[in-house]
Amino acid sequence: MTAADRALDRVREGRAPDAGEAALLLGLDEPRLPDLLAAAAAVRGRGRGRRITFSAKVFVPLTTLCRDYCGYCTFRKDPGEPGAHTMTPEEVLALVQAGERLGAKEALFSLGDKPEALFPEHRAFLRRMGHRSTLSYLRAVSALVLRESSLLPHANPGVMSERDLSALREVNASMGIMLETTSERLLGPGLAHDHAPDKVPTRRLKTIALAGKLQIPFTTGLLIGIGETHAERVETLLAIRDLHERHGHIQEVIVQNFRAKPGIPMRGWADPTLPDLLRTVAVARLLLGPDMNIQAPPNLMAEGYGRLPEAGLNDWGGISPLTPDHINPEKPWPLIRELRQVTEAAGHELRERLAIYPEYVSRPEFMDAAVRPAVARLVGADGLVRPPLETWRTW
Repeated sequence: MTAADRALDRVREGRAPDAGEAALLLGLDEPRLPDLLAAAAAVRGRGRGRRITFSAKVFVPLTTLCRDYCGYCTFRKDPGEPGAHTMTPEEVLALVQAGERLGAKEALFSLGDKPEALFPEHRAFLRRMGHRSTLSYLRAVSALVLRESSLLPHANPGVMSERDLSALREVNASMGIMLETTSERLLGPGLAHDHAPDKVPTRRLKTIALAGKLQIPFTTGLLIGIGETHAERVETLLAIRDLHERHGHIQEVIVQNFRAKPGIPMRGWADPTLPDLLRTVAVARLLLGPDMNIQAPPNLMAEGYGRLPEAGLNDWGGISPLTPDHINPEKPWPLIRELRQVTEAAGHELRERLAIYPEYVSRPEFMDAAVRPAVARLVGADGLVRPPLETWRTW
């Protein structure tokens, strides 16, 4: 019996793998993959049952300018490049209100890291708006969305200080930062995070820890296929688990697979395969346990995402009736009716959630007083969107 066989036997018996066993399971061959998936699905069933959730959202690309140059990113731009843009408050509100008319409940703010540190053009824009930093501007437009619409802001602006997090907490239902990886090796020349000062793992881990200190419902996750080893994937998941055990604030963990695109430094890299994604979602479930919400974007594995529930997934993430996935614009989200069919074919119920998960809706210490009324208007007793407001059922 090999070490991988022993690791598989251990999880089939309902025991969590250690770090070494988890790394072996990530390399498990395909004939034994069904056993791994069954073990992970059993763990999910103990905590999350047969329900899979999603959030109806509007994707708000507040600014595509960014001081980082990640090898896999097509979102970030320099001033003057096609697609380089920072949205005005009027543009943000018009987009959000258009999504509101279609039944969206979440305004997901994605933006580049601290572009004012690199680009005088962006500093000039911020001055015209009455701000000195992008995060100050983000707070103002988040407040605008909260005040002028029924959508709940969720900010994903990168590395933040405690002061930044505290200010944004007042006007966001939840927040997030993708840890991506704990591998400092990937900061090296020619690798994924070369020329990306905000991707230093210790800086991102500190942001997640500070969010826990401030009791912010928080999203994080890992990005697979960017040059990391199986051991580094496991290390990333264990770092997330440790932070959640200390603070209890991580509401979801995303397993996101890299997709090669024209025009990026990593355009020639191979995409992770479906079995690789399934193994990683399963190992995430086994390491993080039955109660964690584990998500993988269905648009990034369109040819096989229907198998992800087998691996222990219980959330599809944000799906928009209006806006594309600006991070992966070449990968459209599935239609909601298709997502519902796939979910139900796998034996699960599809339900809509908010940007804040049900387990945090019922804990007022995880919401600012300004956010609570907006959440209360949308949720039922189970912490999910009230069925009469699930307008996606008519999309």
